[in-house]
Amino acid sequence: MRLDQTPLFTLAEADGNHLVLRAASGATAHVFVLEQDVVRLLVLPDGALRLPRTWAIAPGLDDLAPEGRDRFDLSGFSLPAFELQQDGQALRITTRDVRLSIALDGLRCRWETRCRGEWQVAAADRPTQAYNFGWWDQRVYHYLERERGEQYFGLGERAGNANRAGQHYRMCNLDPMGYDARSTDPLYKHIPFYLTRKPASGVVFGLFYDTLSECSFDMGREMDNYHGPYRYFMAEHGDLDLYFIAGDGPAAVTQRYTWLTGRPVFSPKYAIGYSGSTMSYTDAPDAQQRMGEFLARCREHDIACESFHLSSGYTSIGNKRYVFNWNRDKFPDPAAFAASYLAQGVRLCANIKPALLRDHPRFNEAAEAGLLVQDADGRPTAVQFWDDTGAYLDFTNPQTIEWWKQRVTDSLLEQGIAATWNDNNEYEIWSTEARIHGFGEPRAAVEARPLQTLLMMQASHTAQRDFAPQERPWLVSRSGAPGMQRHVQTWSGDNYTSWDTLRFNIKMGLGLALSGVSNTGHDIGGFSGPAPEPELLLRWVQHGVFLPRFSIHSWNDDKTVNEPWMYPEITPLVRALIALRVRLTPYLYHLLWRSHSAYEPMIRPTFHDFPEDPRGWEENDDMLLGPNLLVASVVEPGASERRVWLPAGCDWLEFWSGRRHAGGQWITLAAPLHSSEPPLLARAGCAIPLNLAPAHFASQADTRGFQVFPLTEGSFEAECFEDDGHSQAWQRGEHGFWWLAMQCTAQGLHLEVQRRGPRPPSATQLQLLLPANDKRPLTVQGATAGAESQEGAWRRVALEVL
Repeated sequence: MRLDQTPLFTLAEADGNHLVLRAASGATAHVFVLEQDVVRLLVLPDGALRLPRTWAIAPGLDDLAPEGRDRFDLSGFSLPAFELQQDGQALRITTRDVRLSIALDGLRCRWETRCRGEWQVAAADRPTQAYNFGWWDQRVYHYLERERGEQYFGLGERAGNANRAGQHYRMCNLDPMGYDARSTDPLYKHIPFYLTRKPASGVVFGLFYDTLSECSFDMGREMDNYHGPYRYFMAEHGDLDLYFIAGDGPAAVTQRYTWLTGRPVFSPKYAIGYSGSTMSYTDAPDAQQRMGEFLARCREHDIACESFHLSSGYTSIGNKRYVFNWNRDKFPDPAAFAASYLAQGVRLCANIKPALLRDHPRFNEAAEAGLLVQDADGRPTAVQFWDDTGAYLDFTNPQTIEWWKQRVTDSLLEQGIAATWNDNNEYEIWSTEARIHGFGEPRAAVEARPLQTLLMMQASHTAQRDFAPQERPWLVSRSGAPGMQRHVQTWSGDNYTSWDTLRFNIKMGLGLALSGVSNTGHDIGGFSGPAPEPELLLRWVQHGVFLPRFSIHSWNDDKTVNEPWMYPEITPLVRALIALRVRLTPYLYHLLWRSHSAYEPMIRPTFHDFPEDPRGWEENDDMLLGPNLLVASVVEPGASERRVWLPAGCDWLEFWSGRRHAGGQWITLAAPLHSSEPPLLARAGCAIPLNLAPAHFASQADTRGFQVFPLTEGSFEAECFEDDGHSQAWQRGEHGFWWLAMQCTAQGLHLEVQRRGPRPPSATQLQLLLPANDKRPLTVQGATAGAESQEGAWRRVALEVL
């Protein structure tokens, strides 16, 4: 197509909520009105789909079939009524929340949303060549106008500042071990979704490009005088399939995007407990003895531990890794070894990798069966993997999926391994000759590399579910793509040990949470590089106890191991912080439930809940844990206090003292290094569910309590999800809630407590912690107040629930 042949589109079909625009050249655009707040645009320069199926779109679903979903499948969407107007060479599509105007000459789109009661422009195509109608090459392009001052957040797991404006990002799954959390790009995950905020109007919206191709986002770093300010998306392969998501703020947009790409998995409660890990134990020749020593040290220091990440050294032959191969010199009896851990209440999460080295005992078996990614001649495509060459398994082949599930079952699950750690699954295939099965539609492997990691975790999940159908699977994956939240918990990969990493990993985790994946964490203390000094390790633990995934993991250059007892002078503090994690487990578990049931991120930036406060949109190191706790971690060496902005719109109470502060101001909190009480605040008008039983190694004790942060005036409610913590019985109605309602007046605090749900909590006793500096009397309706005692800055009230 020549540049003077700008396509002129006409409305060719209008079939319900699906509109088809066509040009004489064959170019086609499909518009789908999916929800009041979701409108989709699919642009096909040649009129045909290059990748007919999607593995990302799963509206409200727990999973998709392995072969994906037809891109024209509209099931699961409400398909609301909308208004369609055509005026000359323009179309206008209007729902309650979105107005899309399309200039048919050249297909120039403008999206508007309702904000503060009026239609406001959200996004507009660049007026000069917004799409690639055969003008440049075979890649996919989309150019948007960029307004000065716009802010961009998300794009999954990215290094640097939270606001992506002015940066360029390459989305290509890599294994950048020891990455610089301030600047390294690309990283492990492929999530082409981001939020835009327009400060002048207050408009916030999301854009999701449904592609599995390597792609890039330029957020205003590139400039070209001929086009005016712009930002753009470019993909090497596939189609331009764009979802525009409106909302009245970042919370609504994030929630809708998460719903769009699938329901976050409801993992068992032990998955949010402290998880031990290190490379060095399983690399040692006496690995099983070293693993036994870990349990002994946990018992010695009374460290509450619920799982252990079993690194790949258990599969070694020599100094290389061979997935599903147990090294019987290190582990003579895997089943007995796993049982020894389970006897102490510690589950093993075993490392598995999706590549077979060329001398793997099962390599020829897999190659002859056609289970590996292949060159055009049918030979396995050689890739560099760890310290040798090998080939990746091809999960777009149904036979590979079955083979993998069987290996997970007989090598791990039947040995008593509880969970899988899906690692090294970035699929670094660079040869354009490499081919995949494609579920019967072969294609180049480079066109959909992230699909392999998504299918790998799905196959592992299915194996675990089929082996123990009454139990909820727990999986961890390093790499991922949109929809990964349906299967796994994740982390920020092999980070480098530094203060910079601590600071920027916080931003990295929040960007991922805004992108639908909030069940995440980091390798506490740093994975790669020098051993952390005591101060850095302690500060990292002080932050890590508030993350959904809490694991101390390392591969230090000097062969030391990051462990709770690494430095005797801080071991009691680390133990106390892990005990704090146990204390907060009911709150974290409730957030996990809300993530699964309501698509709410477990961690989030302050602007997620306080979008009207402009300070929250500025760069900061703060983090909300759920809606009610403000974590203000220390990220600088030598600091003894932490300055924090309190979001406007409510009062905030210090978690440890109950001291009250008005929102909308800076305060400075004491943050001494040698403390098990890191800077933490709670929103006034909340009650945080706690486990008030003392935390001990191999203990399952659980005493329910609520730490209450009253309002000065007004009322609020709180609840806590309760079930057995591990099985699928909750789906059959075997779950319930603690429910609290408090009315706060100048004269007193009036509390109502109920046990609710299909199977209410069986316990009848509840403990309340109220600020001792709040002298208002407590009255209870529906419960009899028991004895009251003073515990430091808190008064404890025992309730017998009727």
